[in-house]
Amino acid sequence: MKLTQGLKMAVKSVLSNKLRTVLSMLGILIGVATVIALVAMGKASSNEVAKQVSSLGSPNSLSVTILGRGTVTTLSVDEANELGDVMNVAGVAPVTSATGYAKYGKTQVSVTVEGITAAYEKVKEFPVQDGRYIAAPDIKNNTKVALIGVDTATDLFEDEGEDPSAAVGKKITINGYIFTIVGLLESQGSSLTGSNDEKILIPVTTAQKVFQTSGVSTINLIVSDTSLMSATVTAVEAVLYEKFRGNENAYRVLNQEEAMKTLNSVNETMNRQLIYVAIISLIVGGIGIMNIMLVSVTERTREIGIRKSLGAKKRDILFQFLVEAVCISGLGGALGIGLGYVASFIIGVVMKTETEVPLDTVGVAFLFSAFVGVVFGYLPANKAASLRPVDALRHD
Repeated sequence: MKLTQGLKMAVKSVLSNKLRTVLSMLGILIGVATVIALVAMGKASSNEVAKQVSSLGSPNSLSVTILGRGTVTTLSVDEANELGDVMNVAGVAPVTSATGYAKYGKTQVSVTVEGITAAYEKVKEFPVQDGRYIAAPDIKNNTKVALIGVDTATDLFEDEGEDPSAAVGKKITINGYIFTIVGLLESQGSSLTGSNDEKILIPVTTAQKVFQTSGVSTINLIVSDTSLMSATVTAVEAVLYEKFRGNENAYRVLNQEEAMKTLNSVNETMNRQLIYVAIISLIVGGIGIMNIMLVSVTERTREIGIRKSLGAKKRDILFQFLVEAVCISGLGGALGIGLGYVASFIIGVVMKTETEVPLDTVGVAFLFSAFVGVVFGYLPANKAASLRPVDALRHD
């Protein structure tokens, strides 16, 4: 049998039972569409992770979180600043953080209050849009001055009928202490740790007095050479290991690269598991094709007998039924690709991020759908090809 002749006969047979063909290809269609949509969602998630990680700081930044475990539970500001002596460290900004209540007039809001040093502006790249920054004399004299985030300013002043952008110079109360706002921070948006615009920054020494603490909760660092990041992390961990008397559970050192690796690893694991589910859908679709083809063989037994009696060989019958199975699975795969692209576009709109469907994924999905047609179409095709002409012609 010529290839073109076999294809024509297979296509004619597939189109002669449109409803059956549609029902048999649904599993393949849904499976391929799901694979493409999940890959697109994985790309969108990776893009979002990259965006969130970048919001933690510049690529040359390090963050040390004090977990408060063991006999030594924290470090003083001076001890934290000693990390500036580590090779390749260009700046240190220790922070003590707590949740407090800010009040202006009759309006009171819950807000994150961070006690900072003058180095915070450079290390965290978090400048003011109006006013001045907290300076060394503020730290030395426990001055009650504050920098306010744009969202916190809006929450405090709009309800009182005042302009949030004119916050500098106003006095607010934080946990019962009166503070003068000396700077309005630039908007930084949200990060993995929450909104950067819902903060109030005060001198670290003042924060320790207000919240009755002597230690720091976070130490922010920047390095001079990012190519030496791994060695710098090791050196910082060595200093911390000594300061916390060998208790590695008392602190955690994190940089953007490690955060990206960790989050991407979690993301890839979840996407891989979802793709396994989609592959199961493809296999179920293949079983559906096999069942439909077996029914088709039964219905066309006399046709097979007539063709064999006229000289058709076993390979001709096998080829025709295999082509029919591949046509069904291939058409389902093609429609699934189209549906997958539509789904990926919708995912991008919903997640408000750019989605991407690699061409190699599309190619693999389509080839896999055709492969499923061959694998699950072989049994009914072989059954049809193995029929003896006499038995086939006697079939009712």
